[in-house]
Amino acid sequence: MGYIDDAFDGLKEKLEIGPAEQDLAKSRHRLIRDHVKSVWTTTGDFLTGSYDRHTKTKKLKDVDIFIVIDRDGPQGHLADGTGTAAVNALCQVLRTRWSNVTGDDYVALVEYAGEDVASYEIAPVFARAGGGYLMPSGSGWMATDPNIHAEMVTAKNKDCGGKFVPFVKMVKGINREAGDPIAPAFLIEVMALELVRPPFGRYRDEIRWFLASAAEQITDDWPDPAGLGPDVNSALNHADRQQLAATLQGWQHTCEEAILLENAGKDRSAVETWKTLFGWRMPRP
Repeated sequence: MGYIDDAFDGLKEKLEIGPAEQDLAKSRHRLIRDHVKSVWTTTGDFLTGSYDRHTKTKKLKDVDIFIVIDRDGPQGHLADGTGTAAVNALCQVLRTRWSNVTGDDYVALVEYAGEDVASYEIAPVFARAGGGYLMPSGSGWMATDPNIHAEMVTAKNKDCGGKFVPFVKMVKGINREAGDPIAPAFLIEVMALELVRPPFGRYRDEIRWFLASAAEQITDDWPDPAGLGPDVNSALNHADRQQLAATLQGWQHTCEEAILLENAGKDRSAVETWKTLFGWRMPRP
């Protein structure tokens, strides 16, 4: 193991959600789920999103929850209205327990101001005929199946010797350090599922290769991996995508500079260069 290998091992560790954060998130999402179930008739509830897929980076910013409403129960009528109306109804339930609750066209949001595990996004959904779920999408409902997403990440991680999930966290760490220009961050995960191929090499080489490939292809349409919802980057117009391509190229060039420094035996300078991408997440060994 060398100096830079140690630095990336430290980076991997710093991106992990710690036990304290995990315990806090667990207690709160259980409280939210139990509260909604005490008021509404449901057929299930589960965690979803990058927290559930273990691709969420530290600090843990939000936790996603699906509440599956029973179509035959008292809240079944919500399926006949707009998605926004269903979110508003859920917000009313949550406000009987939490004061800081807001909603948009997709989810209800419970926030804990000033804390690490700061927010919980709760989607009121219905089971979909043919599989998956229908979740709010403004005036309508959007088909999705986060379980398929999770299965794909698990399979890819196994194929890559357990290194795919840490790799995704690393790229998301770059994105977060830069102020989250790639939004939704789920786009990074979707592109990685397609572009990363086993056998998986060194993290630094895989990051450089991924950024180069992503820069060339981020202007393309990237479909929902489950084949149900809209393209993951459907909200980004051509100019937005071109700007993201330039951003990715800039990150790629920094990677190449760091690797050149490493090849020249300048390990400390290489780590300092990596730190310009990862910030506090990249330790000095």
